[in-house]
Order: sequence, then C-alpha cells, then structure tokens
Amino acid sequence: MTEHLDVLIVGAGLSGIGAAHHLQSAFPERTYAILEAREEIGGTWDLFRYPGVRSDSDMATLGYRFRPWTAAEAIADGPSILRYIRDTAVDAGIDRRIRFGHRVIRASWSSADAHWTVQVSHDGATSTLTCHFLYVCSGYYHYDQGYSPDFAGAEEFGGQIVHPQQWPADLDYAGKRVVVIGSGATAVTIVPAIAQTAAHVTMLQRSPTYILSAPTEDVVATKLRALLGARRAYAITRWKNVAISTLIYQLSQRKPEMMRKFIRTQTVGQLPEGYDVDTHFKPDYGPWDQRLCLVPDGDLFGSIRAGDASVVTDRIDRFTPNGLRLESGAELAADIVVTATGLRLLALGAIELVVDGHAVALPETMSYKGMMLGGVPNFAFTIGYTNASWTLKADLVGEFVCRLLRHMDTKGYDQCTPRPDPSINRAPLLDFQAGYVLRAIEQFPKAGSRAPWRLGMNYAQDVVTLRHGRIEDGVLRFTARPGAPATQPSVADLVPDDRDPEQVRA
Repeated sequence: MTEHLDVLIVGAGLSGIGAAHHLQSAFPERTYAILEAREEIGGTWDLFRYPGVRSDSDMATLGYRFRPWTAAEAIADGPSILRYIRDTAVDAGIDRRIRFGHRVIRASWSSADAHWTVQVSHDGATSTLTCHFLYVCSGYYHYDQGYSPDFAGAEEFGGQIVHPQQWPADLDYAGKRVVVIGSGATAVTIVPAIAQTAAHVTMLQRSPTYILSAPTEDVVATKLRALLGARRAYAITRWKNVAISTLIYQLSQRKPEMMRKFIRTQTVGQLPEGYDVDTHFKPDYGPWDQRLCLVPDGDLFGSIRAGDASVVTDRIDRFTPNGLRLESGAELAADIVVTATGLRLLALGAIELVVDGHAVALPETMSYKGMMLGGVPNFAFTIGYTNASWTLKADLVGEFVCRLLRHMDTKGYDQCTPRPDPSINRAPLLDFQAGYVLRAIEQFPKAGSRAPWRLGMNYAQDVVTLRHGRIEDGVLRFTARPGAPATQPSVADLVPDDRDPEQVRA
C-alpha cells in the first residue's frame, strides 16, 4: 500500500529543519517526513567545505527564532552553523523523520482525492508516497555544480583549478601561489582564510564589490545574555540587527551616494595608506543593487595590509601553462586557481509539478506572497530574503503554513489554492542584479505588481502580514470535498491565528 503522510517536507537543510520544528510544535499528532536527496543534514552548510566558509548574516537573524544562538560569535563559521542545525534536529527528534538519499522527481495533485502523489528516487529505484500538503524547502542552489565560465586555455594550465562548491578535502595550498577569481562573498571568505599559509593569494576581479567590516562578536548581545538570559537577549538582539540591516538597506536605496561615501571611508581606514581604493573597491553600481559582503573584523583588509593577499582588477584573456594572462597584458603566476565565479540556481529542486493531469510550467505561474503558487493547491515553498538573513523569511513561511493548516482544519477545508489574477502585471520573482540570479531567473515563477503577489523583502512588514494577517484574504480559495467531515482540532490547533504556539506553551 502507498504510504500517506499529512505533510511532506522536501529538504533537510536550514529551511527544512525549521519547517519541521514549526510543524511538529503546532501539530504534535500530524504525520510528516522530510525527504533529503543527499546523505546528511544541513543542506548548503554541509555542501560547502571550502576554507573559512561562514555566514554572511549575523547569527541572531540567521539562527531560528525558536532556538537562540548562544555562542559569542555573531558571524559564525560553517561547521558551527552546521552543528547548530543538526543539534536543532536531534533535540526535537526531527532527525528520525528524515529519509536520506530520497530525491523527489515528480509531484502530481489530484483534486478528486485532495492529495499529492509524490514520486521519489532512492537507491536506483522509484517509490511513491502521498501527502495532503507538499512543502518544498530545497532552497534555490543547484547542488550538483556551481557556475564556472569557459576560460580559454584552461586545459593548458599546469596547476590545479578548483571550484569552491567541489573543494577537495586534500587540497594543499601551503606555500603555493593562489589566484581566486571572483569578488563576491565566497571569494572574500576564501582569500583571508588561505592567505595564512599560502605563499600569496591574489583576488582577481572583473569589477569591485561593496564590502563592509563587521565585528565577529556582538558586544551588545553578549551583555544582554548576561543580564537577561539567552532567550530574551536573543529576541532583542534579533530585532536590533533587523533594524540595523533594514536601515542600511533603505539608506542604500534612497541615499546611495551617502552610503557610497560611508562604505568608502570605512574601506580607506582599513587599507594601507595610498592604496588605490577607487580601482579595487569602488563598484559601478549602487549599494545593495547586489548583496553587500561582510568581512568579520576586516580580515580581508588585514590580509592585504600584511602583504599576504592582493587585489587585481582586470579581465582574463586566457589561462597559460603557468597561470593567467590578463587583457591588460599582465601575467599572474599561479599554482592553484580557485574559480569563485558564482552559483547556479535551481527552481524548486527541479521537481516536476502536475495539477489534475496538467503539467505546471513554473515560469508561467505567479508566486503568492513569495511562498505559494497561483493555481497549485496545498503547496508551499521557501525562498529567503536577498537583503537580509534567509532564516528570517524561512521562519515566517513556516509559521504561515502552520496557521494555514490550522485554519483549514478548523473550517473543514481540504484544499487551499491561491487564485491567479490575470490583470496583474508580471515581474521577476527576485528583483536582484546578482549574476547568479540573472542567469536563471527566467526558470522561476513570476512575481506580481501588487500584493499579495510580490515577494516581500521587508521583515517587519512580513511579520504583520504573515504572522498576523488574515488567512482568508479573498485570494486564497478554500474548498472541501462534498460530505468531507471537518477535522477535530487538537489543543495546539486552537491557538488563535495571531498567537505563537511556542509562546503559548511557554
């Protein structure tokens, strides 16, 4: 017999573990499972193993709302974040609900049966599950490989070429000349990490990126923990950091010249006197048109001051046997070249969606509140913020899904579908100019020109709409099969829509 579950979660990374925690806290009796294509918990934080891998958001916001981050480091390294995710899963018993090596291939919705039939690949065989609600938490990175341009002459290079997403565990860069191609978050993380032991590291960039230095330890958070305890201090620190990041983003959008000057002044103060800041650290786009890079305690600038690292702004002509020739005619000698040239995106884990026998073409759908699809019943997905921590949005999506399921139980509904509005103008789902987004955005659902069809990028506004807004907003269409009995709500289900079950239990 085909196994049936109330909820099926796809992905056991940061989003999936958080979704499971929200679900089982709100509905202890509900059946669910997590299908994870890889063999480990952690998603991105297990996949990336390059030196120095760390968060580019503070941990008060990258951490879960329900589980305070208590370590002193506000900007944490990858292994610490991975341990935090795994501890969250183990402590809540979520790890026992994960089925590793299970890749979802296809999901087909039947309105007649009010459930999804999900085809899964595992150990070379295909199996089938059914579920009432499908919740995709697979993120949007393509895990098989990152993005690397076709470089002329790469086959002639006598050294080693490495992409950060496939970092070899045995790569020895001690005493080696290393060129890191790129200027984004991955590059500015790798350069100072390997500069400690490499002979020299050169960050080769086509154009500069905005880089801000942030303290590794949040002194305010540390003092608040001592005064108020971990949970209260975490809540205050979370909102403090949300306010700061929102202010920086809004100023970047509304007063870009002021923010350019602020970032440049900070950068000049951390580099050697007379350094050519305008060539290497003055982007030709506005602040936050692409994501700002954070460097903890200015470690990248420290490596440059020490002479262990340097920055070259130029374009690659071709690889040579000994390194790289640039369009300017300059030559860069290298033993190892790291292509930190970006990521590839993958929409909804490449799952084929079918509704009542009709294939769903994702680029033709419109995203409801950035987490459901118009015309697709009982389905949700998680995409985090591009201008703030991913988890801030992931937590809100998890809370909204629980509110939605509770509402359906209480009213006796078995289907919920965002009703598309053909009069709304369509726009890219992510209004973001980063290369990895622009290369793949046409594969994703569209956003609309007005709410609730926009992907919100303001946490405070989303708290109001997702945590406290009306469920029946005139856009969500609810239906029940004729004669279907209403589900009897549990004690947890009776928590009013604008209450947090975690707080009620506390």
